[in-house]
Amino acid sequence: MIDITIALFVIIIIAWYVHDKYVQRDHQLLVNYPIIGRLRYVFEEFREPFRQYFGDEKFYESKDKLDWVYKAARDVPNYASFSPSQPLPKPKFMLRHATIVLNEDEVDTHFEVVFGEKRKYPYHAKSIIARSAMSDGSISPEGTRAFVRGSFMGNFPINSGEGGLTSNFFVTHRNYKPEYMTVVHGNIFQRVCKKIVQKLFNGAMSADVYRSLVFKKDPEAETYVFDLKSEIFHRPNWEAPLENFPKEVPQDMPDIILQLSSGLYGARDKQGNFDPDRYQKTMRFCKMTEIKMAQGAKQTGGKLIADKVSPAIAYYRNVEAHKDLFSPNRFPYANSVEELFDFVGKLQELSEKPVGIKIVISDIENIEPYAKEIKKRVDAGNDAYPDFISIDGGSGGSATAPIEMMERIGLNARDSIYLVDKILRDYDVRDKIKIVASGKVLTPDDLIIILSLGADFVQIARGFMMSAGCIRARYCSGTNGHECPVGLATQDKSKRKKYFVYKHAKYVRDYHNNLLKGVRGLLAVMGLKNVNQLNKHRLIFLDKDSKVHDNIDSVFKRRLDIGKDLGDEYHELR
Repeated sequence: MIDITIALFVIIIIAWYVHDKYVQRDHQLLVNYPIIGRLRYVFEEFREPFRQYFGDEKFYESKDKLDWVYKAARDVPNYASFSPSQPLPKPKFMLRHATIVLNEDEVDTHFEVVFGEKRKYPYHAKSIIARSAMSDGSISPEGTRAFVRGSFMGNFPINSGEGGLTSNFFVTHRNYKPEYMTVVHGNIFQRVCKKIVQKLFNGAMSADVYRSLVFKKDPEAETYVFDLKSEIFHRPNWEAPLENFPKEVPQDMPDIILQLSSGLYGARDKQGNFDPDRYQKTMRFCKMTEIKMAQGAKQTGGKLIADKVSPAIAYYRNVEAHKDLFSPNRFPYANSVEELFDFVGKLQELSEKPVGIKIVISDIENIEPYAKEIKKRVDAGNDAYPDFISIDGGSGGSATAPIEMMERIGLNARDSIYLVDKILRDYDVRDKIKIVASGKVLTPDDLIIILSLGADFVQIARGFMMSAGCIRARYCSGTNGHECPVGLATQDKSKRKKYFVYKHAKYVRDYHNNLLKGVRGLLAVMGLKNVNQLNKHRLIFLDKDSKVHDNIDSVFKRRLDIGKDLGDEYHELR
């Protein structure tokens, strides 16, 4: 009897294992960790009643905000009952509500932002929100495809990250001409094998088998995107002449912001020099360019360890595979503000589209030289200056930010945005520049506050990562012997090949849509019909002693007591 019981137990465990790993497609984690992965969901259920034993959420203000993101991504009702499980800590910003509020249908549904009005091809963003910079390489190919599909379905922009424009950004692009695309077909036998695998298992596995049959051991096989409907592999042919590329961004692609880092990936030759021809080809598929001077706490060049530099990544970036890829700290054409702006002008001339810069703020000296040079060029009638400035908060930085820089370099996003807006106004150039914010913006109230403090546009990374399946395991870099458990931020094929691209693309779309829905709800309560009516006068500030302040300028005079260090060598230059 005992032997039969043990046998039944073993059979049940095996069946359970097979179900979790190969049959079910509801829970991402269980595909990689059958049976054992279910413990996470048990612990998650215990988190609230046992909060006092595990500690409160600190880094993100509260776990309620994290829960909001996950619920918004799944498009489920997002209401709290009785009270917050963890109130927001003081000090904190509060929103002024109206005496006579609006109904939500009275609030404008248009959230357009225009960049580079003076350029031949200005960018009319359909949303105030973009997915922030995440490189294809740091993010898995499957993760990038999910973000691209979500961006396209949700009609909001996506930043390429410093990895450049890879083939995975073309997953929605089907109406292409062979003049600028390399196309590969499988034979009848290979297609039959694909259909059999798809019938027995799932589409992702069949596409993987089909790719291996068609390309065999070609190290660049993954640089081709597979179209399930046409059963064709394709990738951009960057060797084709510039005149072969489309004059305007194809309508079946999302709005892409090309990020150009110190490594110049996506716009360089094999020697690492800037390649104007390649840049122009790339910009035929992008709406504008963002030059990355800095990112969060990471005031260093991008770092991609050897394990993540696959042959596909090496192909995209024109580098050698399986070697650490560390970009220079300083952008090669930014040895001075003047040189940087001249390079900005060169890119504007080549692309005829908006070009901006991304920086981090620690003090006035991080923004004032830019404002001075913009003012100088505006007065001289020289429009070779950034169309926008992206401001990244100093908290964190990325999966590969040195720990000694996290929380030590850069102001938070709110202080930075207020300071940049103020300095640009002091120099009377605020109307010439759009301000883009990023840094721990997760929920609609975060958006309202950052926009009220001076931002025109917001790029979000963490929230979109969570909507795409991130469980905040902090294994993104791959340097500690662990890989991203859900396959989102890894090049480990055993993990990323099982990532649910289409499912998470919908989550990404719904997170964005619910952010805008939440913003409209808050605008209604504030009595505002349009997001452009937001300003610092719509905020009040509750300090750590519960004292309420309604003069935000006065609040920031105390918060930002900077620019007064008389011993600073920069002070003499002001």
